[in-house]
Amino acid sequence: MKASGALELLRPVNCVMIGFAVIVGAYVSRPSSVSAAQLGLGFLTGFFICAYSMSVNDVYDVEVDRINQPDRPIPSGRVTLTEGFRLATVVLVAGMACALLSLNILAVVIAAAYAFLSWLYNARMKKTGLPGNLIVASSLAIPFIYGGAVSGGSITGSLLLLMALTAFFSGVGREVVKAMADVEGDAKRNVNSVARHNGLRPASRVGALFFLLAVFTSWIPLVTGLANEIYTLAVAILVRPEPDSAHTVKRIALAGMTVGLLVFIGGAV
Repeated sequence: MKASGALELLRPVNCVMIGFAVIVGAYVSRPSSVSAAQLGLGFLTGFFICAYSMSVNDVYDVEVDRINQPDRPIPSGRVTLTEGFRLATVVLVAGMACALLSLNILAVVIAAAYAFLSWLYNARMKKTGLPGNLIVASSLAIPFIYGGAVSGGSITGSLLLLMALTAFFSGVGREVVKAMADVEGDAKRNVNSVARHNGLRPASRVGALFFLLAVFTSWIPLVTGLANEIYTLAVAILVRPEPDSAHTVKRIALAGMTVGLLVFIGGAV
């Protein structure tokens, strides 16, 4: 297995974002105290379980990727199916080990749920379309809640829950729109995406609806006084994209989620 192929399979940029989301969740939950070790283990748990999700996705999606993305590590031959499965197993074990080392039962349960949902989506639910999109989106919300749990803070705080909900809505929108570019490959695996089942225009409308819901929940802290002026300014200057393709939306949404992490930290100051 080539190192470059393994690295691409794990998608480290996405994993760093998820790990950072855990730290943001810990910060926003306002624990009485949190150690660097707790934050470090939280980051690594999010990183490794996200890596598991990324790699196991490519293992299950190899036939679709042969059509949609033939340059991906497995269909291109840089990583074999067996190697991909082994790599997924290694990072899953690493993630759960970090969760166990936190010595926090709630955190371990949440981490296990995160890993299970990652497997469930790829093995069973991707073909269902929108229900599968909801599962993927939950994996963007869970790291924030996990951060609150692993740090010993509150996981029911209004700002933390709104942050998770905003990430969830953004995630659904991103998944619905992303599938618009994968219709041909999805037909091979009989994936019942909104775009394939209802057409591209309805899919774009559904995606836009969820993005609008994310905007709505992101503004709630402003009108309720949960956030400060930093949050207000950051939300006001967030990019408002008008993309020409589904892949452009995917990239912009990912960048927007990154900025959103900083926005919520600013709001909790």
